[in-house]
Amino acid sequence: MRYQISGKQIDIGEALQTYVKDGLGTAVAKYAERPTDSHVVFSKSGHEFVCESNVHLSTGLSASAKGSDTEIYAAFDKCCEKMEKQLRRYKRRLKDHHCERAEPVEHFAAASYILASTDKDEDDADDTLQPIIIAETETKIPSLSVGEAVMQMELAGAPVLVFRNEASAGVNIVYRREDGNIGWIDPR
Repeated sequence: MRYQISGKQIDIGEALQTYVKDGLGTAVAKYAERPTDSHVVFSKSGHEFVCESNVHLSTGLSASAKGSDTEIYAAFDKCCEKMEKQLRRYKRRLKDHHCERAEPVEHFAAASYILASTDKDEDDADDTLQPIIIAETETKIPSLSVGEAVMQMELAGAPVLVFRNEASAGVNIVYRREDGNIGWIDPR
């Protein structure tokens, strides 16, 4: 597994890097067969240290966790516990659904745009309704089942996930509703 360990306005020493590699490697190895890479970022928020980690698995899923404490090692330990809990739940769901994926998740390229905010003065109102594109990037859309898409969204802590449905080959969306349930949009 590749590790990328960094700090925002914090100097990360060799001892902390070794501690992170050992701790995260052990936690991930218990529940994931083929982790590909991980990103760990340390920052300071007031008097607390914050540790954020993302682990990408070869199945296409990614898990993220965040922990904070007054000591940097304790912040990582809390983050690592949350990561381990997420991966344990993910593995349990895979066993419960008997969903063994023999091949990695297939990804499709798509364009992603960032549009400028439409907050303008009434005097500067344009007659055109076209949004202004301020950035364009390429993103990947995974090909998943609906159950895997819900798992991916929950593991990532994202409010919405766009995916290609393996059953219908159409683009679908799962999202977290305000009432706490999961919504699924499947255009026909």
